[in-house]
Amino acid sequence: MVIHPWAWGILALVAIGLIVIDFLGHARNPHPPTAVEAARWTLFYVGLAALFGVGIWLTNGWLYAQEFYAGWAMEWSLSVDNLFVFILILKAFRVPRENQQKALLLGIIIALLLRLVFILLGAALVSRFSWVFFIFGLWLLWTAFSQVYETARGSDEDEEYHESGFIRAVRRVLPITDGFIGNRMLFRHGGRTYITPMLVVVLALGSADLMFAFDSIPAIFGITQQAFLVFACNVFALMGLRQLFFLVDALLSKLVYLGYGLGVILSFIGVKLILEALHANTLPFINGGSGVEWAPEISVSVSLGVIVVTLAVTVVASLIRSAMDEGDAHGN
Repeated sequence: MVIHPWAWGILALVAIGLIVIDFLGHARNPHPPTAVEAARWTLFYVGLAALFGVGIWLTNGWLYAQEFYAGWAMEWSLSVDNLFVFILILKAFRVPRENQQKALLLGIIIALLLRLVFILLGAALVSRFSWVFFIFGLWLLWTAFSQVYETARGSDEDEEYHESGFIRAVRRVLPITDGFIGNRMLFRHGGRTYITPMLVVVLALGSADLMFAFDSIPAIFGITQQAFLVFACNVFALMGLRQLFFLVDALLSKLVYLGYGLGVILSFIGVKLILEALHANTLPFINGGSGVEWAPEISVSVSLGVIVVTLAVTVVASLIRSAMDEGDAHGN
């Protein structure tokens, strides 16, 4: 895939444009969005991602368009898991409903910038050391096991949020106001500048995404090794996450099989990464330092199909199970 500097420029303009639209249209005018408004904006982001994929198709071919669609679908599905943590953070800090849009937007911007650093580092590692796919693959298999185990154990998404060491350090070092002051993050009083809980929330949201980046960035490199496509997938997945939050806030508790679905996807990508590492093997203690030719290759179209089908089955099965549980509860 040939990526010209202007392509990065266009992607940067798209990201900045989406941030400006969100800030001017939503965050600057604090209000709790209705379900219709959230659904409309969610469809807008989905449509924009689809159009971007068409642009990739026309300029670089269907293979790279498939990589984008598969990577975007996977990042979007993994980002849904972020929403559970985001809900806990917003509840723990008691963020007023009308200020949640701004907090989520700024937190997502921080997450996007941190992910860009991770992506560039990951691309540099992948281009120089093919064996890093072994590490990525094994890590994803472990993460998949953890997802399935936590889901089977029945972990409660309403458990208490625990602040990270970074957030606790911020509280110790900087003076903070007792409560929210509108949606302001800094407050000047008595000749002294204070931070407000709003800034702490934004930092908590941005830093919380780091733990998800450790899973999603290695996973998407199993779909494509093009840093441009990896970052594009993250842009469209994360920028649409805020409106998705307000759309599915009440629906998240019904996705009872989400952990299983994510476990299947992460396991699949983990195996795919290990197989690719075997093909490009240079480690002397594996097949004498040569590639393993018998290892099967998994195409991008198969990856896209597995991700889409897994997500569809997960959502449908979850809704059916939730409906049955509600029916049993009403019957009792």
